[in-house]
Amino acid sequence: MLEKVRHEGAYPTRERADEAVRLVLAALGRRLTGDERVDLAARLPLEAARTLTAQVPDTEPLTGWGFVQDLAARTGDSPATIRWDTGSVFAAVADCAGPELVTRILERLPAGYALLFGRAELTPAA
Repeated sequence: MLEKVRHEGAYPTRERADEAVRLVLAALGRRLTGDERVDLAARLPLEAARTLTAQVPDTEPLTGWGFVQDLAARTGDSPATIRWDTGSVFAAVADCAGPELVTRILERLPAGYALLFGRAELTPAA
């Protein structure tokens, strides 16, 4: 998983890719609950699963953009950097999870996460 993130994010070192994985998975662990959280943890490598599940879920929902802004505020990095990190990590997460679980995760999370997972954000017609 780490090599996938390093490749997707074009990170110069494994350490930088590892930092992105830990930050983004911890943030996702604060957002994801229920069976989707358990199922995702079961499909991730052990260290990644531990990072995800070590977080206490936050009850306040955040949109995808709110997720990026919250993580940027916590780290002091720019939203652009966090958006890049998130996309790189979520691409690897999606590979581990598979399309069905990613769809279930996106159904549980507020709007805006599909784009972070590299999917189109589809909304019903009015």
